[in-house]
Amino acid sequence: MYFSFKGIITHKEKDFVVIEVNDIGYQVYVPHPESFSLNEKTKIYLYNVVREDEQYLAGFSSLEEKEAFISLISVKGIGPRTALNALSATSAKELFNAIAANNVTYLKKLPGIGGKAASQIILDLKGHLTTSEANPNQYDEVRTALKSLGFKVKDIDTILSTINIPDATNEDILREALKKLGKK
Repeated sequence: MYFSFKGIITHKEKDFVVIEVNDIGYQVYVPHPESFSLNEKTKIYLYNVVREDEQYLAGFSSLEEKEAFISLISVKGIGPRTALNALSATSAKELFNAIAANNVTYLKKLPGIGGKAASQIILDLKGHLTTSEANPNQYDEVRTALKSLGFKVKDIDTILSTINIPDATNEDILREALKKLGKK
């Protein structure tokens, strides 16, 4: 099992980098290839994915990003490719904030994550990240309140997907959403 490599990034594509270590080039799938600079020595944290029909390395620029990946693949129905794709659209910190805040709307905007998967992520990971007893339906409740105030569903979903306040009350989320909707 590999934990990390230190080497030179010799090639980048949209979903992987090649890191050369002791004259051997390793293709490593990464969520954010832009975080690695070509021809510079760097450290990349690794996860070795072994499946029945494939084997590859997943890489991360930080331990926090690797932890987010490992957390995601521990969720029923989320595989390594889906986890990499989801992480490509967010940061580990934002992902953890969304989970802590029960923000299904934010998670659903990530590639490969639908409503059922978003709910499963919160169900499986929330207890591991925080001890909060927040209402799991609070974003739906705030969404309903905003709809009753006459805001468009599209605008509501866009704004709610940007609000990740751990341990927030419905009122905190509603207040923040109204501020952001007022600026539109």
